[in-house]
Amino acid sequence: MATDDRTHQQTACTPEQIAARNGRKPVNLALQGGGVHGAFGWGALDRLLEDDRLALDAISATSAGAINAVVMASGMSEGGRSGARAKLELFWREISRYGELWAPPQAAMIEAWFTAAGWSRDQLPAHVAFQSLVHLWSPYQLNPLDYNPLRDLVRRSVDFEALRRCPHAPRLFLSATNVRSGKIRIFENGELTADAVLASACLPHIFKAVEIGGEHYWDGGYMGNPAIYPLIYRGASQDVVIVHINPLYQDRLPTTAPEILDRMNEISFNSSLLREMRVIQFVTRLIDEERLDPSRYQRMFVHAISDDAEMRRHGAWSKLNPDWTFVTRLRDAGRAAASRWLEAHFDAVGVRSSVDIAATYL
Repeated sequence: MATDDRTHQQTACTPEQIAARNGRKPVNLALQGGGVHGAFGWGALDRLLEDDRLALDAISATSAGAINAVVMASGMSEGGRSGARAKLELFWREISRYGELWAPPQAAMIEAWFTAAGWSRDQLPAHVAFQSLVHLWSPYQLNPLDYNPLRDLVRRSVDFEALRRCPHAPRLFLSATNVRSGKIRIFENGELTADAVLASACLPHIFKAVEIGGEHYWDGGYMGNPAIYPLIYRGASQDVVIVHINPLYQDRLPTTAPEILDRMNEISFNSSLLREMRVIQFVTRLIDEERLDPSRYQRMFVHAISDDAEMRRHGAWSKLNPDWTFVTRLRDAGRAAASRWLEAHFDAVGVRSSVDIAATYL
């Protein structure tokens, strides 16, 4: 990938980067979104923060991944790695508490009864009714006051003014989709606000588009889930660790309407990542064939933390399920996946990719 020495000089001054020179291996993180499935990303981050052998350079993130990124960066700027872990746990506990406030106890009882009878969660009456509702009416009709419980929670969890000024936080790149142009918009540290985070996580069938600077934005997953190119051009590390939420591969054909819609969304939200992986693979091949100037292009090492087998078990409806038991199940799955990656591939960091890019993404 093309590099710029001035960019590297500007980004190589954070405490994490200084620590890297003293023995830590620097890595960039790429965090996918996926509603409550983002708890898997929380677990992966929790495990990575536990490992002092890694230095977190820059983070590109989308939707739930963007929320995890800003909460982690805020906690890190206030209390280092332990502060980041504590703030992430507190945030997800609040997510679960909000869910309990808004979901009547009868709903859980009805859901338990239907699932015990062998129904898929995506076939539950509440989910079917919700899907019908949001496909008939837009949030401009159903939610004219644009109520979003995430707004207050994000504002309470993150001091954005302090985060914008903090030199100790990792570099952040949050993706959103410009509704009118269809282009990706990347929000960086100096322009981070609660609205920027909500724009990255704005599901257009549930919430009104988020207006920032006269432009309107939807979920960043449509154009970058997450975007890799900011890490190539503005991250100092050659290594990118992608935390996958959306399965790349499904082992069975979706046949019900909810399953088909869910798979369509997975394909759509993975498409931009696959395109960027194709470019990385192409440039890597040109470097290997010595057809590019090595002083202008650097090799990128790609790594992946994922558990497609676990994530395939949970349909679209579960992305809106903030039950603490479910959230902690995903967190534990994310921690376990990160532990497996660290055990098997830590030695590859800074040396080579630990995934076969062509076989995995192309």
